[in-house]
Amino acid sequence: MEGLTIKIAPSILSADFWRLGEEVRQVERGGAHLLHVDVMDGRFVPNISVGVPVVESLKAYTILPLDVHLMIVEPERYVGAFARAGADIITFQVEATPHPHRVIQMIKEEGKKAGVVLNPSTPLGVLDYILDDLDMVLLMSVNPGFGGQKFIPAVMGKIARLRERAPALDIEVDGGIGLANVQEVVGAGANVIVAGSAIFNSPDPCETTREMVRLAREAWEGRTKA
Repeated sequence: MEGLTIKIAPSILSADFWRLGEEVRQVERGGAHLLHVDVMDGRFVPNISVGVPVVESLKAYTILPLDVHLMIVEPERYVGAFARAGADIITFQVEATPHPHRVIQMIKEEGKKAGVVLNPSTPLGVLDYILDDLDMVLLMSVNPGFGGQKFIPAVMGKIARLRERAPALDIEVDGGIGLANVQEVVGAGANVIVAGSAIFNSPDPCETTREMVRLAREAWEGRTKA
């Protein structure tokens, strides 16, 4: 795990879009490392969220790298548009395309970091022939499509198994993570933590982000010293 660092990625899915610029500034001040952007098409998941224009606006506004998660069918059709809009990391659902290796290549050709996303019930075996090409794997710890869901406990073992298999890989986890369980998730092996409602629905998103960074770093340091 040498070279890996803890990264907290607040998810704007739970932000107040009327005050989005102010919300982003708060998590910046709290020490967030990435900004997580969920793109939903109403087909792969039963919800619709943001698209290219929001990513363009965020890129012009924030100093944080944009971690764009495509919850869409046929992600290969939109990789170029999101790359040009300013995405720094593009992840896509491995279940949404029959050609994940091709999509990874497209992302890399755009000069962006590439990652795949696995739903809670998707086995790690789908990574067998693409793992070496990836910069990150995102493990969903809720079924994607809606914010504010509860963490699925079975994913904890999945995180640990992936970390054992890929000790130098950024492992991101998204869904149901807050101050009460972030250390357990990091302890299992995750080093990139997505949090939406736990941050943006709290009374003070800046302070909540700062506390999540502290707790995650403490757990990571304990894991790496063990």
